[in-house]
Amino acid sequence: MKLVFFGTPDFAIPSLLSLHKSQHEILAVVTTPDRRSGRGLTMQCSEIKQKAIELGYSIYQPEYLDKTNFIYTMKKMNADIYVVVAFKLLPEILFNIPKNGAVNLHASLLPKYRGPAPIHHALLNGDSQTGVTTFKIEKYIDTGRILLQKKYNIDKDITTGIVYDDLANIGA
Repeated sequence: MKLVFFGTPDFAIPSLLSLHKSQHEILAVVTTPDRRSGRGLTMQCSEIKQKAIELGYSIYQPEYLDKTNFIYTMKKMNADIYVVVAFKLLPEILFNIPKNGAVNLHASLLPKYRGPAPIHHALLNGDSQTGVTTFKIEKYIDTGRILLQKKYNIDKDITTGIVYDDLANIGA
């Protein structure tokens, strides 16, 4: 399949690498625009942009996902599907472009912990289990038809960073 990958933080890197090694064709990578950060307020790009550059992919960094020129560019790509991992909410006009729609990888066992910081919520609430969910994107955040879930047991001594890395790899 021809796909466009949407992602921003390092959580998305294992998924991008897995797709890179697959028989699927990645047409482009979409990530957030570079931002000023740190003490010197230097321009920083996302982790996924760094990896996409290394892998040789075309990169798009739209400020707004629903602007006419970006929508036109996405339509011209003629992707079969969009794959979304750790990215912002896609507008309906965008996720309806590919003939197979868009799928999202979320770091929780949906419907639990919809929205941001699901790993933190699971640990703060003392959950003994979390996981990842892949689902079809629909209009409302994290509410689409579930395609696949994989459970992950949480040790009482585990750190957020370890769960984050483990779920990124399981999701890939």
